[in-house]
This record gives sequence, structure tokens and C-alpha cells, in this order.
Amino acid sequence: MAAPWRDVVRDAAAVREAAAVAVDAALLAGGLMRTGEQPHASDVVNYAPFTLLPSAVPRALFEQAYAVQQDFNLLVDAISQNKEFLEQTLASTIKVDDFTAQLFRIYKQVLEEGLAQTVFLGINRSDYMFDCGLDGTAALRQIEINTIAASFGGLTSRTADVHGLVLKVLGKTEEASRLLPNNPAKGLALGIAKAWELYGSQRAVVMFLVEEIQRNIFDQRCVENELWNRNIRVIRKRFRDVFEQGSLDASRRLYMDGQEVAVVYYREGYVPQNYDQQNWEARLLLERSRAVKCPDIATQLAGTKKVQQELSRPGTLEKLLPGRPEAIARMRATFAGLYSLDEGEEGDRIAATAIADPDRFVLKPQREGGGNNLYGEELRQVLEKIRDSPERTSYILMDKIKPQPALNYLLRAHSPLQVSECVSELGIFGVYVRQGQELVLNQAAGHLLRTKAIEHADGGVAAGVAVLDTPYLV
Repeated sequence: MAAPWRDVVRDAAAVREAAAVAVDAALLAGGLMRTGEQPHASDVVNYAPFTLLPSAVPRALFEQAYAVQQDFNLLVDAISQNKEFLEQTLASTIKVDDFTAQLFRIYKQVLEEGLAQTVFLGINRSDYMFDCGLDGTAALRQIEINTIAASFGGLTSRTADVHGLVLKVLGKTEEASRLLPNNPAKGLALGIAKAWELYGSQRAVVMFLVEEIQRNIFDQRCVENELWNRNIRVIRKRFRDVFEQGSLDASRRLYMDGQEVAVVYYREGYVPQNYDQQNWEARLLLERSRAVKCPDIATQLAGTKKVQQELSRPGTLEKLLPGRPEAIARMRATFAGLYSLDEGEEGDRIAATAIADPDRFVLKPQREGGGNNLYGEELRQVLEKIRDSPERTSYILMDKIKPQPALNYLLRAHSPLQVSECVSELGIFGVYVRQGQELVLNQAAGHLLRTKAIEHADGGVAAGVAVLDTPYLV
């Protein structure tokens, strides 16, 4: 892959000047996070970490990722409506993974009671890396689809202008003009607003369900402010508030503090640590309600790693999306090798292969939020420990993707300015709204590029490993 900034990276004086400008520009643009020391305070903030220079991304692969996003939106929506597929696919996982099992219990309970919800909103982000083949050509390979709390659609809209200014400071005015504008927050808000409108009550509010510690509040505020600009009221609540203040009326409309809630937008609830008994009860109350959940629990289950692995089996996509061969071909072209660790001959064989050659694979548990995957020696140790136990079915194996590193500077508050070998991950945001059986909105809503030093195998921006970036198409 082309390395467009080779001359700049080696010029220490120019880099120091550009970095000082970049940090001020990021603060000025509102690319902010609360600090780890004072995570509840918005009067003590710093810039969200980002790259000094935009990273090279092959134009053809960037366009391929955008072109397939509506297909993935359709697929996620189809899975969420297919009870039989979810039951069969997750049968082995829910025996050994308590978190997925608890989500599944709520899913079944809500289905048995009968869904009150009639409008469905999906906000997902499909993440990719660029796999470098032996001949040096790069291929787009999907890492995962995030169907709950897909973040950084707000802050990433701030980075293109910062990188444009950095390039101008470095004398690269023409290159600066080629950076693409990008505002996923606007697209995400469009989906939420459409769901709110179809819910059909002007007085109802949108509820952001948020974590106890909200370091990434400014990212959420970007989406929130887009809704306020449309005169849609937004409230921010935690699971604890739902447990204490939430109620349903006879027609299962959801009320918080006496306010009717049209849409629940989850920025919480994606890892086991988000739940205690009280929070599970709050989740059940939300799922039983008529409010539009983003995501509803079926869509959260559609985003599990086990489902992703099952989608790679021959014939599965054809069953889920009959009569759509072109969409299926586009999606399949992005798949990396995915393997089941279910009990039986196939699982035994793949476990033995991974133990013998762990550097070929990534071991993935059923978790969101980054920082959960296992690599190399750690992968081998865990698999050896669980190879003869049903516990192994709570994981899947995936081929390890090998991107081509490039040099860049990762700007973090209170960290030294030093060059790093880096790799990037491209996420495409997708938004869809369905009313009954009619899909009324389906679109790609913008992109997110995250970059990390190659010594970090796993982890995103919120996990403190990756930083925000801007694609420079080559």
C-alpha cells in the first residue's frame, strides 16, 4: 500500500510544529473526552486520541465497504426476525455463556408474551481490516458487526478538519483538499428521528441509555444535539433509573418520570459487567415495552460472534436472504475464515489446528467493546485448557488478518511524541428502520477509521488502545 507521508514522518521539527497545531485544532473542533481521573466531570476534559497524519486506505476497498453496508443492514434485520435461526445457532453457546443465555431468556420471554414493538431501528457498524496477501495486494476482510452501542460516530466527524489543517501546515494543500467530509452522527440521528416519527407521538422523548461512567459523553452529545436540532426531546438515563422510575401502561407504553419514551438508544448493556439483577429487570421492562429499542434484544443477539461464524457456512446466507444473490456475493467477498469450536469432530479438528499453529488465528468470545480477543501464546494456553470442555463452544476462531503497517504518530494527552508502526481498522455505520414488514430506511451513514500501534493486538479507542484517524484514499 502507498505510504504518502514518508518524507514528513522523518522531519522531526515539522512533526513537532504540526503536532502542536493538531492538538489545539482537535480541542477547538470539539474532539473531546472526559479524563480517566475525573470521568464524571465535563469541566476537566482533554482531546480524544488521534493520529497526526491521515492514514492511507485503498480507494477500491473503501468503496467496497460502503457498497456492501446496505446488504449487511438487510442481513442483520433478517436474522433478528428469524427465531429458528437464532435458536439453532446459539443453542451450544447459551449452555456455557451466561451472558448470552440471559439475553436469550429475555428474548424468548418477550416473544412468548407477544411483541408490543412495531417499529424497529438498527444502528450498526461493520468493521474491516485490509489483509495483505503474499503478492502485496490488499483485500477487505470483515472483523465483526457491532449491533449495539456502536460508538465514535460523533467524534470521528471532527477529525477530517483537523487532519486537513495538519496537511496544510505541512505544505500539502492539495492533499488536504482530497480528505472526505464525514458526519456519521447526522446519519445516526436521522434513523433515530425516523423511528421517533413512526412511533407516532409528538410528546414522546428519545431516551439515551447510558453507562454509570461516561467518559465518551461528547461522542453521544453529537448525536443528541442533532436530535435537539430537529426539536426532538432527549433524556439520558441509566439502567438504575429505569429500575427505579420506569413503568408500562396497559398498552405497554414506556414511561420514565411520567414522560412517554418513543425510542431507547442503547449506549450501554453490551458486556456482562453492565448488569446486576436489578439491571436485568430493567432490561426486561424495556424489552417488553412498545418503545423502539435500538437495538431490540433480537438484534443484539444477531451481532454475536457465534452468529457471525455461522453466516460463513455455505448456504446460510441463501436461507436468510432468499432471492438476493448479488447482495450475498458482495457480503461473502468480505468474509475472513471463521470456524466453529462446537463439540464434535469438526470442533476437535479446528481446536487441534489452532493449538499447533496459534499465530494463524484469533480466538473470540461472545463479547463487544474491544480488548476481549486472544492471540498467539495466550490463545494456545486457553484452548489447551478448554479443548475437552463444553466451555470452548463459547468462543469462535477466525483467521488472523495481516495488514501492511505504516508509520504514523499517535497523539495522546501526556504521552511523548514518537513514531509508531501502525495498522488501521475501517468501520462503516449503517442505519435502517422497519415498520412492520416494510423497510422504510436503509443506508450507510458514514465511516470511522481507527489506528493502533502494531504491538497492540486488540482494543478500540474507548479501551485506550486505538486512536481516531481519517482515511486518505490512495
